[in-house]
Amino acid sequence: HPIAITHIVQRTGLKGNIDIALLLEHSEHALAATLAVARGNPLFSGGSGKAERTVTMTLFGYDGPLKPLQIVCDAMRNAQSMVDRPANLLNTSQFLDHAKAVAKRFKDVSLHSLRGPQLLEQGLGGMWAVGKAAQDPPTFIVLDYAPPEATQQICWVGKGIVYDTGGLSIKTKTSMPSMKTDMAGAAAVLGAFAAAVELEVNYGLCAILCVAENAVGPNSIRPDDIITLYSGRTVEVANTDAEGRLVLADGVAWAVKNRSPDLLIDIATLTGAQPIATGKRHGALYCNDEELEALALKAGRYSGDLVHALPYCPEFYRKEYASAVADMRNTVKDRANAQTSCAGQFIGNHIAKFNKPWLHIDMAGPSKANGRATGYGVGLLLALAEVI
Repeated sequence: HPIAITHIVQRTGLKGNIDIALLLEHSEHALAATLAVARGNPLFSGGSGKAERTVTMTLFGYDGPLKPLQIVCDAMRNAQSMVDRPANLLNTSQFLDHAKAVAKRFKDVSLHSLRGPQLLEQGLGGMWAVGKAAQDPPTFIVLDYAPPEATQQICWVGKGIVYDTGGLSIKTKTSMPSMKTDMAGAAAVLGAFAAAVELEVNYGLCAILCVAENAVGPNSIRPDDIITLYSGRTVEVANTDAEGRLVLADGVAWAVKNRSPDLLIDIATLTGAQPIATGKRHGALYCNDEELEALALKAGRYSGDLVHALPYCPEFYRKEYASAVADMRNTVKDRANAQTSCAGQFIGNHIAKFNKPWLHIDMAGPSKANGRATGYGVGLLLALAEVI
């Protein structure tokens, strides 16, 4: 099992450069196994005097190309490193720098971004509301890759809350630590995008990164505020700690209007209820297409980024967001009624007329383990797009 491989690698205690041999029962296990080894050797260290080491893997029972595996492992470790960084080392401006570095690497990639008040001017009311109180401005980042032979368009949207205090609905002293990882969805999207472009995929790809800090300040969004999102729908803010769905809703609505994707996927550390619903090792899927859902389950096993499906019943979940003063609230009325599915449906409420395959991935649980980021999502997104 890939998680067992990661644990073995982490427990060796070996220092310096290391060689690891992997004996595969089936060749198709190569991606999950190599990602598991790479995951056990994270790039980031905040300690002093820590030298990087080289990890060499030898695969037995695999006759496929090695370069794609190397590309995906590197992308996963880069995403993992971003998630491991605290917000004083990865604020919204530095996140934008990481995206610019990816765009600079590839001549076929374009990048544009909106920051601060530009977001409100362009109708991205959720992005602006969530991030406006922070010192570094909220930033909406769009990366496009458009090969001339592309016959379909895929959009990935990632939640990138570089730190989540909860806002005025502030988190407790025990629930706030580790909230540096609340940008893991956007990190996964950026890592997967870089790998896909390097692998020269033959489809159009758009990566949308919804990057903000949910901070406390004089300009903080308040409970009871009513905001207008990019979809044009209004939201009564009942809880400022339900901020991820506000930025994601802007992201998917923007993608549908401006990129007309054939496939839309959003990925986020969205709900604390996700590990309760599907466990700490499995991401949760909320999907409007049975074929895509089945493909995602297969891609999870293939990549080692395990997933499990949630009930998809919009007719049951929409009413949870009923508001007396706006189109909807941002929190459910009944917290015992499939919270993680309901959170996915909030995103769906803002792309109500989108009639193509859409998949929402909640990765709150598997995004971290034992105090470190896992790089979850990079392998899953690439496998879903049938890159490997």
